[in-house]
Amino acid sequence: MTLGTLKSALPPALLLAALVALGVAGWRLHELRQERAVIQALAENHDVQPADDASGAVLFARAHYLLIRNRIDEAQGFSGRIAERGGPELAARFHYDVGNARVRRALAAMDASKIDQAIPEVRLAKDAYREALHADPELWDARYNLDVAMRLVRDFPELESGEEEEVKAQPKKLWTDLPGLPRGLP
Repeated sequence: MTLGTLKSALPPALLLAALVALGVAGWRLHELRQERAVIQALAENHDVQPADDASGAVLFARAHYLLIRNRIDEAQGFSGRIAERGGPELAARFHYDVGNARVRRALAAMDASKIDQAIPEVRLAKDAYREALHADPELWDARYNLDVAMRLVRDFPELESGEEEEVKAQPKKLWTDLPGLPRGLP
């Protein structure tokens, strides 16, 4: 190839490259608008299913939609995909929301005097807050809510397996692990 033919082929090649780049950018903009529309629909209380290849933000919006409607088990199905596609900050926010949903469920059970249902929910909430702090150690809200949940239900060390005979001989517990709701300032 001579220098003259190379100079004459350069403008069409640059034009083709620019058109390809413009097409890719346009397609990405179209995808972002679709994702934004799904997130907006979920925020407006419309039950919208995200696509299988949805971004972490869309999956988080769907999980948040489910969590505020007390559909925790359905929302937890998104945990792995949110962490994979959304990164640690989005995973931390997701686990924080799961913990809040569990605490709301536990408080509702306590108000209905169903203490035996509230205790496992509080323990699951503490686990969710710990996961949030594992993903983002600077998430102060998760740290604060974990502290409140720790006051609701105490953590006791597990018994060793060699003491099973002594456990059977112990009398039944006379009161619950749930001391009561903290009220006011500490």
